[in-house]
Amino acid sequence: MKTLKKCTGLLIVIIAAGVMAISQVNAQNLDVPYVPTPHDVVAAMLDVTDTGPGDYVIDLGSGDGRIVIAAAERGAYGHGMDLNPVRVREAEENARSAGVDDRVIFLEGDLFDADISKANVITMYLLTSVNLRLKPVLLETLRPGTRVVSHSFSMGDWEADEHLVVDSRHIYYWIIPADVKGRWEWRTGGESFTMDANQEYQKITLNLNSGNNSLRVGEPLLKGDRISFSALNTRNGKRYLFSGTVEGNTITGTAQVRSGNSRHVENWSATVRRR
Repeated sequence: MKTLKKCTGLLIVIIAAGVMAISQVNAQNLDVPYVPTPHDVVAAMLDVTDTGPGDYVIDLGSGDGRIVIAAAERGAYGHGMDLNPVRVREAEENARSAGVDDRVIFLEGDLFDADISKANVITMYLLTSVNLRLKPVLLETLRPGTRVVSHSFSMGDWEADEHLVVDSRHIYYWIIPADVKGRWEWRTGGESFTMDANQEYQKITLNLNSGNNSLRVGEPLLKGDRISFSALNTRNGKRYLFSGTVEGNTITGTAQVRSGNSRHVENWSATVRRR
């Protein structure tokens, strides 16, 4: 009987040691320690992204679920991803308590394995090192115009479209830009145009020509899938204002043309040859 008790006690010790070892491994696999985002920062993150009805929010590293829950309370749908099953269960319970469990779900898993293509808002409170690994995934996967917001941590050389400070905490906001690199061609007002576009994230430089004339480009702006810029032909004083939407290898929109006392607006459509 004493031998049986000793064996039973030893088995319990072994099992306990095994559970502890598994817990330690799981803890080591968590890329980011859990630190909840203050509620006023959550509100500011959702304000800067203008999150509301019609939006689908994915929170990467969702913790207790407070960001996705707050988004749902504004009329959005969404889900959270977290490696820690304890946090996932806590988030589910918090969603039930808030009465939004019919609008959100929480999934256990690695954020690098997550399908984020459905989102038009991405929220996160990770680490700079994780953000840098995530940056190319965001740029390659998300549709132009998708809004991305990070609490505390930036994404290196990708300059934020907006940078806020709330109660000494930093909030970084980006809009996924369309790809406009290449040589664009179109006709406007009976003239042929070529435009070489260079791009670093959302910052663009444009070299525009009409025939043999180089035009002076002003106010180039790329915001999500929207592009706009002005142009001046210094030889004849003709002015242009181009504004359109980038869809893959085409831009469609409008062109305003001013020449002396003449003014008119026409449809604008450009196509690109990628380098």
